[in-house]
Amino acid sequence: MDEDRRKFLDELLSTATPSGYETAGQRVWIDYVESYADEVRVDDYGNAVAVLKGSGDAEVALAGHGDEIGFIVRDVTDDGFLRIDRIGGSDSTVSRGQHVTVHTDNDPIDGVVGQTAIHLRNGEDDDVPGINEQHVDIGAEDGDEAEELVSRGDPITFEQTISELQNGYLSARGMDNRIGIWAAAEGLRRAAETGTDATVYAVSTVQEEVGVQGAKMVGFDLDPDAAIAVDVTHATDQPDSPGKRSSGVALGDGPVIARGSANHPALVDAVRDTAESEDIDVQLQATGNRTGTDADAFYTSRGGIPSLNVGLPNRYMHTPVEVIDPADLEAVADLLAGFAAQADALAPFSVDL
Repeated sequence: MDEDRRKFLDELLSTATPSGYETAGQRVWIDYVESYADEVRVDDYGNAVAVLKGSGDAEVALAGHGDEIGFIVRDVTDDGFLRIDRIGGSDSTVSRGQHVTVHTDNDPIDGVVGQTAIHLRNGEDDDVPGINEQHVDIGAEDGDEAEELVSRGDPITFEQTISELQNGYLSARGMDNRIGIWAAAEGLRRAAETGTDATVYAVSTVQEEVGVQGAKMVGFDLDPDAAIAVDVTHATDQPDSPGKRSSGVALGDGPVIARGSANHPALVDAVRDTAESEDIDVQLQATGNRTGTDADAFYTSRGGIPSLNVGLPNRYMHTPVEVIDPADLEAVADLLAGFAAQADALAPFSVDL
């Protein structure tokens, strides 16, 4: 990954975007992609769409979601501690003892999620309390001081650290799904460089983590001929992955093309053919019921939009230490650009009956 692309990824990863509070991250994304797009537009909820206009008939959307999981201030105790709740699928087993940032209307406030010291706990105290039983300590003396600093409804995220591991692997909070909007923007940029007859929409949706809400809005508004939703998917190549949940997906083995449920068979074939013609290694994944991504919203929009979920292998999803291989991410962007270049010739995407 070259310096400009890595800078863009780091800026996305360093900007907090919990669901419902995505504005700052959407601005970072727009500032990058607008240099390569013919037009960028934003709807009332903050879904961002960059348009690369083609001369052909086909219109394709390359999408990721710009929001991340987090927490929210539910209440303030008389002692000055913050009671919290989830934003999205936050994991109670990894939250205690972590540094966090409370994103207030004014300045961000540092805090920690309290964890009783092991010396003071009985054995029966080792059960993990739910998020709504945990608290954030911002160092306030009492509730009055705390309420001068924060408000109920302020979002909270883990303090960000981006680490480079061995073999170039990257670890950070919120790979889910900064990688998706990075790939969508890069897919459009690379398509602009190589040329495409199809009109290409790069999309950064909001509120995926709370029910694929932004994709419902965008799918209805754009109504493209095809939509590819890029998101992380579980890499099960680490020791704690349960055998019964193994998928065969591994870091470094390339993008993951999902099959089943929302994933339109003609679009699956088209993207697999693109991978072969572009000499991009891909992995396959079974999604018998649902993908758990924006593809689930796109494919039922309007009269049905041929949709596909392309995944990026990711270890430790929904934790502060998600791990990816940037080589997989580069390959996703190349795959999107290659598909966009051929999309006008491949369309329409429909089942053959």
